Amino acid sequence: MYEQKQKEKKPPRLAMWGIISAGTAVVLILLLTPWNFIPTQVTEDVTVIANMEYGCVGESQYGVSVVVPQCSAQVGDVISASFYLPAMELNGYYDRVQDRVAAVQP
Repeated sequence: MYEQKQKEKKPPRLAMWGIISAGTAVVLILLLTPWNFIPTQVTEDVTVIANMEYGCVGESQYGVSVVVPQCSAQVGDVISASFYLPAMELNGYYDRVQDRVAAVQP
């Protein structure tokens, strides 16, 4: 008699890991929106709040302290400064998230 051996088919592990990692990447991109964390350069007028040996320290409208090197302005003067902010502070993403959290909390 002729016996036929059957091989047990196993799912391909590499394909399964590829599907799992692709799904995880899609979920992370949709949930975390990494473009909101990328720094964006902002140039605005800041009010000088202190003079130091390394420059002036100014306060921006976003509440960020900005250091301007080689500055000779006096306290209270308004000067132009460039600095980096996360994009979510510029586009209001963080405010919308806080509004949603406030709506969910009892």
